Amino acid sequence: MEESVELRALRYFVTVAEELHFGRAAERLNIVQPAVSQQIARLERELGVRLLDRSPRTVRLTDAGHRALEAARDALAAAERVRTVVADHRVGTVRIGTAAGLTSRLERGIDELRRCNPSFEPVLVDLPAAARLSALRRGELDLALARGTVSVPGLKALPTWSEPLHAVVSTRHPAADREIVTIDELARYPLRFPARECDPPLYDAIMTALREAGVRPKLGRRAGTPQDTVVEIGATPENWALLPADQIAAVGGTRVRSIPLDPPVAITGSVVTSEATPEACVAVVTAAFRDNTP
Repeated sequence: MEESVELRALRYFVTVAEELHFGRAAERLNIVQPAVSQQIARLERELGVRLLDRSPRTVRLTDAGHRALEAARDALAAAERVRTVVADHRVGTVRIGTAAGLTSRLERGIDELRRCNPSFEPVLVDLPAAARLSALRRGELDLALARGTVSVPGLKALPTWSEPLHAVVSTRHPAADREIVTIDELARYPLRFPARECDPPLYDAIMTALREAGVRPKLGRRAGTPQDTVVEIGATPENWALLPADQIAAVGGTRVRSIPLDPPVAITGSVVTSEATPEACVAVVTAAFRDNTP
């Protein structure tokens, strides 16, 4: 497949940025040096910024060049993924980033995708939220499922389902015998919540729920993984946490109770893809993972 002028210019720019030398870049690309210079000059004209500072002895990236370099690499990686899919369309293998508590949704979604394409073969990769999105951005995954609001450059998040947040308490917690509970009633007890760097979307969803409820709870120690959080809460009678209901069920634990909230609080789930993923593919995948999927 022949590269477009735009992708060719980006590839030349990345090569020069890595070599910091037009001659060595031309050798790597197996072309003459003037062709490299012409494409870089054209790219700078189109962007309206200077990407490289040139002198007879040195080539350096400008501030704009540093910013453009990562984006150019992402664009080239996305284009390569599209080529791979087109060239190997018969295989149907799709790498899906996932997490605990999504088993039922995955089963339904995969069944639906197989109904649309019998050759569809999923490869499930269980990663923490931040690592899942980074892997998708690097092209190591084809799509990912994520809870909460996702905003990452180069990725496209499509809100697809809604999942209730429940309070998790020890069976010895004062509210353990309740069938339903308010956040305000739990606010005087230490709340365990995830560090934002571990799961930014879940952290943001919980903080939004607390803010909308007008509650400033007593904060306990930062939580780790959902599994560790459930175990620790089971051993600490007064602590509590907010977690997606399906995630609590997946982690299990005999020393805790999952209690619905009044009023209900929900977290949005999204299918996340590369911005280069064709719209037709995105539409099929989001339809497969929606709440109304049979």
